[in-house]
Amino acid sequence: ESGHLLFDAAFDAQPRVQGIRFGPFPFFAITHDAGVSPRREFTISSAGFWVQSLSSEWLLTRRRLRGEHAPVAKGVLAFNVLNSTGYAFVALAKAGPFERDTRGMASGSGVDERAIALVVFAPAALDAYRYFHPGARWARWASRIAKAGSVMLAAK
Repeated sequence: ESGHLLFDAAFDAQPRVQGIRFGPFPFFAITHDAGVSPRREFTISSAGFWVQSLSSEWLLTRRRLRGEHAPVAKGVLAFNVLNSTGYAFVALAKAGPFERDTRGMASGSGVDERAIALVVFAPAALDAYRYFHPGARWARWASRIAKAGSVMLAAK
């Protein structure tokens, strides 16, 4: 959520916490004014995934995580992978609350939300592979390219 707040503040988008529901589950969303430009909407909506990408990249680059006793670091990586995977499946179904990040990314970029599912899922899947195969150079670079591609959509 820190990534969302950073860009909400940078764009003076009046961030606020709003209660939402996903079926029977209560959640909260950090939301912002509806009048931001499409590029800013994409950036704000993507920011959470960008923070996850940065933290996963740091964890996988600086350490041989799988062989370490590092429950917090492994938990952060697992959260990043599972959270992105969950968002990707919800995006494929175009389900969930209106405030979902993948919908904001889709509307801000003019790209179908099902394609955004791939943008969100690819780095997560590649990072999971990297955890189990830390020496796979192709996976390291494919993951980095996928992450950079997500950021490049902001320039679209």
